[in-house]
Amino acid sequence: MYDLHIATIAVIAVNVLVSLKGFNDNSFFERYKFSIGAIKAGQKDRMLTSGFLHVDFTHLLMNMFTLFFFADVVIKWFGPTKFIGIYFISLLAGSLLALFFHKDEPYYSAVGASGAVTGILYSAILLYPDMRLALMFIPIPLPAYVLGIAYLLYSIYGMKKRLGNIGHTAHFGGAIGGYVTTLLFKPDLLVTDTLMVILLAVPIVILFIMEKMGKL
Repeated sequence: MYDLHIATIAVIAVNVLVSLKGFNDNSFFERYKFSIGAIKAGQKDRMLTSGFLHVDFTHLLMNMFTLFFFADVVIKWFGPTKFIGIYFISLLAGSLLALFFHKDEPYYSAVGASGAVTGILYSAILLYPDMRLALMFIPIPLPAYVLGIAYLLYSIYGMKKRLGNIGHTAHFGGAIGGYVTTLLFKPDLLVTDTLMVILLAVPIVILFIMEKMGKL
């Protein structure tokens, strides 16, 4: 039986309540969504509040469903306080990377917990790389680290090609936040799982090399 911790319930509850408010109050949604122009004008709180708003029920459900499955892995390793820390650091890391890459696009906007949730996912993979995952279109379970790396490489492609109405940059930033914070909380992973630490860092290195080369 899945052990749903009170910390996970609390995070999901806040996301649901804030999102419901946004669904029913457009002025609230517009005021607290991630918006480059508004953030540069001084409304820095949007970098945090936007992570609790969602476009619709499907968007909300997908993020909370992913969080539901991976939060417990992180909580079992670190406890609820550090889990919350990783969640918020990943959320802010996603917003910071989005701000960095879209700083010259005043009308760029985004919402969703995807950055924070991706950070929890990447943390869980780093802590438990032998975990096996199966997706709807890939019915055979694969090692979590393979899917994690593939997902970030796809995010780079999505950033470059501007694929869909998806915040690829926030997803990637969230993964970086989860990765770095997990290593700060458990630095012995650098020794006990050196290869995995290196493998999971590969997409991050590729991203910044491409950015320096002007390929994004």
